Parts: sequence; C-alpha cells; structure tokens
Amino acid sequence: MGEPAGIGPDITLAAWHARDAEAVPLFYLLADPDLIRARAQRLGLTTPIIVLDHPTPPERFAAQVADTFATALPVVPLAGHMRDAPGQPNPATAAAVLEAIRRGVDDVRRGAASALVTNPIAKDVLYAAGFAHPGHTEFLAELADDGWPGTAPHIAVMMLAADDLRVVPVTIHIPLKNVAQALTAPLLRATLRTVIAALRSDYGIATPRIICTGLNPHAGENGEIGREDIDLIAPVVQEFAQAGAHISGPVSADTCFHAEARANADVIVAMYHDQALIPIKTLAFDRGVNVTLGLPFIRTSPDHGTAFAIAGTGKANPHSLIEALKHAAARAEIRRDRTAALENAV
Repeated sequence: MGEPAGIGPDITLAAWHARDAEAVPLFYLLADPDLIRARAQRLGLTTPIIVLDHPTPPERFAAQVADTFATALPVVPLAGHMRDAPGQPNPATAAAVLEAIRRGVDDVRRGAASALVTNPIAKDVLYAAGFAHPGHTEFLAELADDGWPGTAPHIAVMMLAADDLRVVPVTIHIPLKNVAQALTAPLLRATLRTVIAALRSDYGIATPRIICTGLNPHAGENGEIGREDIDLIAPVVQEFAQAGAHISGPVSADTCFHAEARANADVIVAMYHDQALIPIKTLAFDRGVNVTLGLPFIRTSPDHGTAFAIAGTGKANPHSLIEALKHAAARAEIRRDRTAALENAV
C-alpha cells in the first residue's frame, strides 16, 4: 500500500487498469479496500475490487489472484480502516503502513507471493509514530533476519535500475558531511559482495562488470583532493580484482554515466546517495526501479516519493510502479530457475 495519503493508491489503480496494454504481471494489493474504492471514485475510475483473505495452502491464494486479476483488482484487507485523504498525511495511519510491509514479507516467506513490491512511504509520518529505521531498506533487512532465522544477518543494499543503467550507493540516507566517516573498507567490501551475489542469482550475470566511483572530485586527483580514493577505495577494488571480479576504479564520478561508460558496466557502485541517484533519475525518472539486494526475497519499488501535491488528482504517472512489478516478476523467475538448477545438480 505505501503511504495512503500519497500517490500509491493512484498508481496501483492505474497499473491494474493498464494490465493488458502494459503486460503487467499478476499482483494483489495489501490495503484498506474501502480506501481504494474511495480513491478510485475520486479519480473517476470504474475499478471492480475483490477482497481476498489468506487461505491455506498458499497455492490456493495464488490461484484466486490468477482467477480474478483479469476482471477485478485483488485486495487483501489490513486490520484498520482509513479515510481517503490524499495530500493529508496522518501519523495515525503508520501502523497500517507497517502492517502492509510486514504482511507482504510474510506472504513471500510462506510462498503466497513470489516477490514484494512496495509503494512509496512517507518516512516523516512513520518517524512521528515511532518508526526507528532510516527507510524501507533497513526495515526489510530486520524483517528478513526475523523471518529467516538461522541465516546470517542480512546486509540490504539499495540498487536503482532502469534501461541500461544500474547504480548502487554505498552510503545512503546520511548527511553529506558524514559520508567520509561512514565510508569504510568493511562497508565497501560487504556492499560489493552483496551486489555480485545478487547480480549472479537474480540477474543471471555470471561475472558482473563493476565500476566503482571515487569519493572525491576526479577520484581525489592522486591525493590532491583527498586521500580516501587512494587509501580506502583503491585497495578494496584491487582485492576484488585479484579474487577474480571484473571490477575497476576508483573512477571519477563525472565520467561514469555517459552512454559509452554505461555500455561497459553491469552496475556502477557509487560512494554516496546523490552520486548514484542524480544520474539515474535524470536519465530515467519515470522508469527507474528501486531494488533491495541481499534479502532472501525479491523486493522492488518505484523510484519516486509519495508526491502528496498530486495525490488524488489523476496526474500521477504509474510507469515506475509498472516497471517495478515487471522487474520483480523477472527477477523472481530467474531466482526460481537458478534454485531449481542447483537442486537438480545436487
């Protein structure tokens, strides 16, 4: 569901209405059905909605979604009811927002769904209700640790993908003044390991081609503009190259994102948030997909926010959500095929 006062309901409705024209994969929505009906009416959409519960076994639920998707939007209700108030966020809805995420993770864990796609959340609304995580990524890592006990702690990594560009920021939602301190060799190593493993398992890329940006302008200009590139990034890149990874860097970030550079990389690993996100949002704002790597399940989301100013107006563009749904379905299929091949090999 995401933030109910944002455009999540709008783009979900639009995605369902575009299911044939855009070849949208099967999906169901965890939300308050009454809120979705009210939003559809506000948008002037005639949207049949079928309310589904979670039967046992999960295969029966999946069959119900498949049977109804062509003629009605399948909605699984949450515990609480919410007033449809686009553009008017309310901390009282935070519990339902988090419930939807938790239940979505549980659905994937028990096999009722093959992937999780999350609509945008409003972190300040969740913070006002006591939410303690920087965002979706860290919360999902905690849910993975809880839902898959006995596995190592999950290091969730945010990747943005669109067209021929994938980018990963090593540090994410922290002040720029804190980046140099937060950027450590262990963090960069863990990020690279997670990226390589995910591109192999979920994208079918046996030897991913990785470009690492520098932290400083011109990758430090041989130490003249900071030593992090020489003392921290270069040694880690060399470690991975010596271990067989197809990796280069640190490269000046201002030369990484033109067409020729992108053609030689499966992913560009950047050192901080804006280094990675500005290029991809400039090149593919309506098509970008946020992907969480390093989890025991597939998770994607649109690469944009709640857009309170246009919620409920019919102006929201659903293409990023549609791409997130397609991306999740494709990744889940690759992961299933890989798992089946490994099982057959054993």
